[in-house]
Amino acid sequence: MDETHIRSYHVLRTTWSEVGRQKQVPTFGHHAHVSLFDAVNVHDGETVLYQAGAANATTFLDFLRILKERYPDRLIVLVLDNARIHHAKMV
Repeated sequence: MDETHIRSYHVLRTTWSEVGRQKQVPTFGHHAHVSLFDAVNVHDGETVLYQAGAANATTFLDFLRILKERYPDRLIVLVLDNARIHHAKMV
């Protein structure tokens, strides 16, 4: 189980340009993003994907509820990293 973030904004880095001409990078005018939670069933390879507007303790709990609904009568074992949302007080 893990989460990732997809962002639609550009990261500006050092680049070359002609002397006296400033490099311009077109943008969309806003910074859209989405967070994805995903878990894989090691027995059959089935995945459970949840899309959220942010990755925080509340959306992590929402994802845990989805997992419980998908596997209501089964023991669920999650391997988690040490992200804050995984050990917040509300979790």
